[in-house]
Amino acid sequence: MKDTYNTIEKEAVAEYKDRGSRFLAYAFPIQTAEDFKKRWKALKEEHPKAVHHCFGYRLGFDMNNFRAGDDGEPSGSAGKPILGQIDSKGLTNTAVVVVRYFGGTLLGVPGLINAYKTSTTLALQLTRILQKPVLVEYELNFDYTLMNEVMLIVKRFGCVVLENEMQLFCRTKIGVPKADEDSCLKQLKELHSLDVRKVN
Repeated sequence: MKDTYNTIEKEAVAEYKDRGSRFLAYAFPIQTAEDFKKRWKALKEEHPKAVHHCFGYRLGFDMNNFRAGDDGEPSGSAGKPILGQIDSKGLTNTAVVVVRYFGGTLLGVPGLINAYKTSTTLALQLTRILQKPVLVEYELNFDYTLMNEVMLIVKRFGCVVLENEMQLFCRTKIGVPKADEDSCLKQLKELHSLDVRKVN
């Protein structure tokens, strides 16, 4: 598994027209399949008169979690080309929904593949691609007196604090950049009475 992954910075929308049909491509970053479902549902409500809401998304760092949907278009003519464009840019945690308004002329499968592919490409060109570190999650349990030392290490290695419970005894969940995992853990484990657990 790599130490970094590529995703998009923010949502972008592009439009493509072919023989009267309009294709609106919405590219947006996601963290979970749930994120995708919410946005897809919202786009269906936003475009109730559209005939199709096709999509493709890829999630996770092992690149095994993906889905593509033709939403009534001929099999393989919409979802696959959308996902193909996400993959050609090496993106993950990224989704694209293409909303189609039918213009009265059938485009045929090659025409559809081209329209879904082109509109997805246009949307992905409108948002910056960011390289982010792959984070490995750990739970830290420690006495409040260690707070400063723990936070110094967290900062030094660019870790992300995911959850923080501050009491006399603290529980903090952090995401450690994979590239620095070993060095970061080594320093954390040197702190007396700090309990470090990997979150699967």
